[in-house]
Amino acid sequence: MTSSVPHLHQASTGTDLVDWGAQPDALEGASHSTGRLVHKGPNNQPESGIWVCTPGRWRLAIPRDELCHFVAGRATYRSDDGEVIDVSAATVVMFPAGWAGECTVHETIRNIYMLA
Repeated sequence: MTSSVPHLHQASTGTDLVDWGAQPDALEGASHSTGRLVHKGPNNQPESGIWVCTPGRWRLAIPRDELCHFVAGRATYRSDDGEVIDVSAATVVMFPAGWAGECTVHETIRNIYMLA
């Protein structure tokens, strides 16, 4: 994107998405991701964009602080120490660097994210 202020219109419902492939570390199902990068700074920090993912369950470990604004779908995040975070449209979650656990997508989710 060539703009002094990276931006996307219709980020919560539209925009052209790119195939990001199968979700790694699958435990159940075959989640598939698409997305659109809005901005990536030097050394990939910060990074912001749109992420869409279909149903399934997988392991994840958050490498850097990540703010997620879910605008569609439904999912459950379960930390390795048992905390459960249910997300749906209009949920905002701040995952701290080092957070680890599982994600189960029940209905295709759409997430506007920023990695610090």
